[in-house]
Amino acid sequence: MKLVDITYMHESSIHHHDIENLHATAFGPARYTRAAHFIRHGGSHDRSISFIASAYQKIIASIRMTPIIIGFSKALLLGPIVVSSTYKNAGIGSTLINMALKAAEKKRHKLVILIGDEAYYRRFHFLHVHADQMIMPLPVNPKRLLGREFTPGALSKANGIVRHINCLRNETSTIPVLNCILSV
Repeated sequence: MKLVDITYMHESSIHHHDIENLHATAFGPARYTRAAHFIRHGGSHDRSISFIASAYQKIIASIRMTPIIIGFSKALLLGPIVVSSTYKNAGIGSTLINMALKAAEKKRHKLVILIGDEAYYRRFHFLHVHADQMIMPLPVNPKRLLGREFTPGALSKANGIVRHINCLRNETSTIPVLNCILSV
């Protein structure tokens, strides 16, 4: 497989089923028990900064960016990122990460966080976040909470509970949103 055979594009609603199949294959049912899942389940991701890779008209990789709040600071949650096992170690994941980060910066987002391996994400300028700075809905290995700021000081200003941006909008509602309650 040559990298020229890979096509990259924005995610659209027609890709949803194929992306979910990729997630199921890569992460299995355990994906529903992770802190990031509970945050993402609070609402949709931003397709304008989420991307897919395809080969021969089949989706082989995906990255999603979800709008969140940390306390009252707006940010993005990167992930999940998934690459089909057939196409691993070909630079597809790195390309998708760079595309998503560039798109987020272009849209003037200030901060992106993720839960991942610092040794891998350091090359994308992600730094370790102090364990007491952000409160996730479920326990997260504090060494895996990472952040990348586009605006200097954005990371130091982001303190508090990490929730989907819809949770902030729903705080005025008389009907509590389950995923927002889980995040508190």
